[in-house]
Amino acid sequence: MHFPCLDHLEKRSQSYESGPEPDYSAPTGYEVFHSTNPLSLDYGGVLPEFDIAYESWGKLNSDRSNAILIHTGLSASSHAKSHEKNSAPGWWEKFIGPGLSIDTNKFFVICTNVVGGCYGSTGPSSIDPADGQRYATRFPIISIQDIARAQYRLLTEQLGIQKLYASVGSSMGGQQSLAFACEFPENVGRIVSISGCARSHPYSIAMRHAQRQILMSDPNWKRGFYYDSIPPHSGMKLAREVATITYRSGPEWEMRFGRDRADPSRPPALCPDFLIETYLDHQGEKWCLEYDPNSFLYVSKAMDLFDLGSLSRRNVRDNFTSSGRKSAIQANECALPKTPYREQPRTKVTSLTISDLVDGMLPLTDHKVLVIGVESDLLFPAWQQREIAEVIGLVQQNNDKGSIEYVELDQETSMYGHDTFLLDLKNVGGPIKRFLER
Repeated sequence: MHFPCLDHLEKRSQSYESGPEPDYSAPTGYEVFHSTNPLSLDYGGVLPEFDIAYESWGKLNSDRSNAILIHTGLSASSHAKSHEKNSAPGWWEKFIGPGLSIDTNKFFVICTNVVGGCYGSTGPSSIDPADGQRYATRFPIISIQDIARAQYRLLTEQLGIQKLYASVGSSMGGQQSLAFACEFPENVGRIVSISGCARSHPYSIAMRHAQRQILMSDPNWKRGFYYDSIPPHSGMKLAREVATITYRSGPEWEMRFGRDRADPSRPPALCPDFLIETYLDHQGEKWCLEYDPNSFLYVSKAMDLFDLGSLSRRNVRDNFTSSGRKSAIQANECALPKTPYREQPRTKVTSLTISDLVDGMLPLTDHKVLVIGVESDLLFPAWQQREIAEVIGLVQQNNDKGSIEYVELDQETSMYGHDTFLLDLKNVGGPIKRFLER
């Protein structure tokens, strides 16, 4: 039996034996904010200096009160919309622009690549100023709140913006949007969180863990020190295929692919054969050399660690910040035990209470908030968005300054699953526009 899918992977590896390695840099046309002030991180590390790549659209008004910060999902660059310096369509091209959902005739719109990423912002592929070598897996563990603090530096120090009109994000960006407002409640007026959550739950943590393990099992990963050599593209491709399963919904795939095979005239094969298999293979193939694998590991881990509950934040503060800050390399000296952890059966279930989230999200008392959930979403199920709305409703119940609006798209309205925020201009973009402009 022939295995053309494996032959292709082997040929791709061979093509990188003599270099060059993939270019993980962002598309052209972005600006860079360089901070020389150290950034202290939640889990004990310090970045002595850092860069943030960002792009902007529209015009900042005279009192700098019309700025909207767009937060990205896990692997997105700052290129959310085309512009003069880069005419390629952005990942939210149809949502941002004159008269669109986020109207650049009215708002000054900023989008950043996150710290930990690879599209112009400081991340594992960046040079450590201490020794001139790539950070690789010496890079410190980061949190969603760390990402928000870096963005705050950009806004206040580079752009002179003291208060955002709105903080808007989808998926991991929905986490960032809430985290930014909780960290800097006086510096943002409105919040939009789409297909996000107030804390990561076991299912999504498990899915991202599986993706990381697949990537790290690629022998070319070399514990993160693969730069200037063969990249771990096979592991990255498979990790992306697993991730793609969580981005769309079963009903959509039933409609698009059904049980159809790519070529029914041929006998079945162990390489991609069904149309759904060829789709997953294509998605993995397209992405595996476009995004730095180490950035995928670090940013996805930040998503896992996300929890706006007061107990979680208190534990982070007590366990890490009180012991003093360490450099990136020192912070990563903490490792797992030499022998694997054993499963520890729980004698009692410690529930993640709503009251804990209420305490943690008290800074959102005065804000206007829009939360959008999608019934067909597998990765961030709609009950997680309903949880956000319920918590904010409790936070604001005795305050008439804030407001909470919840929109849920049922399966008949949208069957695109988690990717609905990228595809459904009418049912996602419409509520955003109404919320921002009233």
